[in-house]
Amino acid sequence: MTASPPPLPRPSRVRPRVRPARAAGAIAAACCLTALAALPAAASSGGGQGSSGSDARVAPGGSLLSEPGVQVRPHAGVPGLPSGLSALSWTVSDARTGQVLAAKDAHRRLPPASTLKTLFADTVLPRLPREATHKVTDSDLADLGEGSSLVGVQAGQTYTVADLWRGVFLSSGNDAVHVLAHMNGSVARTVAQMQAKAEMLGADDTHVVTPDGYDEPGQVSSAYDLAVFGRAGLADHDFAEYVSTATAQFPGGYDAHGTYVKSFGIRNTNRLLTGADGVTPYRGLIGVKNGYTTNAGNTLVAAARRGSRTLIVTVMNPQSGLPQAVYHEASSLLDWGFAAAGRTTSVGTLNAARPAGLRTGPPPAAAHTPTAPPATEPPSAHNQAADGSPTAWFVGGGLAVAAVVSVLVLRRRASVRPR
Repeated sequence: MTASPPPLPRPSRVRPRVRPARAAGAIAAACCLTALAALPAAASSGGGQGSSGSDARVAPGGSLLSEPGVQVRPHAGVPGLPSGLSALSWTVSDARTGQVLAAKDAHRRLPPASTLKTLFADTVLPRLPREATHKVTDSDLADLGEGSSLVGVQAGQTYTVADLWRGVFLSSGNDAVHVLAHMNGSVARTVAQMQAKAEMLGADDTHVVTPDGYDEPGQVSSAYDLAVFGRAGLADHDFAEYVSTATAQFPGGYDAHGTYVKSFGIRNTNRLLTGADGVTPYRGLIGVKNGYTTNAGNTLVAAARRGSRTLIVTVMNPQSGLPQAVYHEASSLLDWGFAAAGRTTSVGTLNAARPAGLRTGPPPAAAHTPTAPPATEPPSAHNQAADGSPTAWFVGGGLAVAAVVSVLVLRRRASVRPR
């Protein structure tokens, strides 16, 4: 028999020295550094409010509206802004498109006074049927601020919701506001709902403390936010009806002498609508809401329609000291807006989408009222730092995930001994 050949020696394997922890760490570090380089830079220091009270962040409506001072981008031939404007803050905007034609310190946070009732109506009006009735109790009127404006609501009397809303918009009645707030659940619940509504509308400058605009520490809004509230309100048929009503009859009660009065007349306190106290009624005025408190001064949200175009002007706290300055400055801004509409480049927008059913008349004909082109200027470097690029976030996030995956894979390989 032939002997079998001896078995061949098995080739030896040289196991390379692998340091998985060091390799994984190196790869992870490289990926993380790349990811951090791709992420947007942090916002520069010095944030908060500037001299105008505007936030340093990119505010709703566009970066130009975040800047202090007057913002306007007229085309050739557009008349200059009115002289003598003394309001701390104001805006001129197109109700249909939401484009802001011009503004001064649009996001400056100031006490709103009774113009905050526009947000109250945006929040509560859809929740209560106008035909519903309510018998007023003492508790409904117990928490009114001292010196509040009143329409004359009396405990023990029964009112319809429509009666109360006329008291809110015509007489700026805080008593009517509080009754409606109690019908809505409570004043505290209504305030919380108003704050949520403001946030939903992108009105980030507004902080609600009372439903009626009565002066309270921390209660603020802005010309931008008030324009947003007015525009949202005009989408509601009842809102548009109430704000345009000049006079009405309000259910009566017992007078100081104990005599029962069936009803009494009330008149809208918006002088641009009624022409009271030497103010010339503004042609085409739809109305909306005026206000006054010691801290807020005079404030006004005014909407007017001419032809197929509706404009909204907000004016907050004129400083001239002239009688009825808030109405005269609003009137001059409306005149400028109708003269300049379609011939300016928007400096911002009230919100991204037009509220459904906005009651501003038929849409403008393209041949006669061209839409202003959107702003094309890039945001400032500060705004880019505060906001960041979505692409950079995706790239940076993807690289960070890759770093984690690399560590896990290398650790798994290191734990498996080769055969």
